[in-house]
Amino acid sequence: MVKRKDRILLKPENLKPSSNRFEIIGVLNPGAARLKNGKIILYVRVIEKLKKFHDDKYYYSPRFVGKDKFKIKLDKFKKSSVVGAGDLDFHFKDETKRLAFISHLRRIYLDKTGANILKVEQRPGFFGTNEDAELGVEDPRITKIGNKYYMTYVGLSRSENISTYLAESDDCINWKRKGIIFGEQDKDVVLFPEKVMGKYIAYDRPEGNFEFSVPHVWIAFSKDLIHWGELDGMSLSKRKKEFSRSGAGPPPIKTDKGWLLIFHGVSKISKHNFVDDFKKIFGVKVKDEHDTYAVWAALFDLKNPKKLIARSNHPIMIPNTKYKSFEGKNVIFPTGIVEDGNNLLLYSGVGDTKIMVSKIKLKDIMKCLS
Repeated sequence: MVKRKDRILLKPENLKPSSNRFEIIGVLNPGAARLKNGKIILYVRVIEKLKKFHDDKYYYSPRFVGKDKFKIKLDKFKKSSVVGAGDLDFHFKDETKRLAFISHLRRIYLDKTGANILKVEQRPGFFGTNEDAELGVEDPRITKIGNKYYMTYVGLSRSENISTYLAESDDCINWKRKGIIFGEQDKDVVLFPEKVMGKYIAYDRPEGNFEFSVPHVWIAFSKDLIHWGELDGMSLSKRKKEFSRSGAGPPPIKTDKGWLLIFHGVSKISKHNFVDDFKKIFGVKVKDEHDTYAVWAALFDLKNPKKLIARSNHPIMIPNTKYKSFEGKNVIFPTGIVEDGNNLLLYSGVGDTKIMVSKIKLKDIMKCLS
């Protein structure tokens, strides 16, 4: 574990719904960048659920239908066509589903320290369109390459399902959408802040319904940020069955020792001494196994980012047991990072309902690596 200063920045009650038809049930997983004026901007995922997504005859699901503007339509489906429903979705006989909620991104402006909010935008700042992620946008990661900002984000669509998209900006405010760069169920995509070996590089996390190994980090290369190839899987595990899944957190940071990647690893907290970690930090004795999204660190070779140099033996951050996802999992999910002198400002979703900033000394993270 590393010493750090944590601060909760945002909760659902700090935001207003986009209309009176919705209620905000989640704020999480922000992308982060330092602007040219030195202040920090967050793009926060906001989950809005329909207050009433079914009546006597129909189920309703929201969908973005605007070309450039924020505009939502409610699709309706006869109850006779629905074979099952939960609190957040409903599904049909062909095993496809629709959602009772929709996600968009809100801009939050912070001061230069990255720990104090200057402004919360109450209108969506980035959202789906009728041609791009019409069922929602999620989990942005922002990287500055040269003078431009690039944002990867997960988009939900009836035709493309769950894919990763790319957008480009000169000011981190106005974005030009570039379309899908990684296809179905390929998420946690982070771009390197500079070319290596003359190519752009991304870490991604493909996933399928039929698996011979658990979902984990891959590496990909590109000449133009749009077309990606030379794909290769990478293992971040040191022990057998250490993670049930793992994926990149925020974009990698360049250090004099190598590329530092903060990543999330999902494990059972009653294995690999996680119980001792929980008891030491929170005074909580864990009797049962729970899926836990914890934060880890890894270091890769500067000239060959496929090559793992070192990794933390234990999580550098573990979620408080109060930080529950909608599925009841313990979650801390880092997605944004900003350098601040000798410190790193790490922005995470904790549970599905809060945004937290953690100030950590870079040297303390490096000491955890072996």
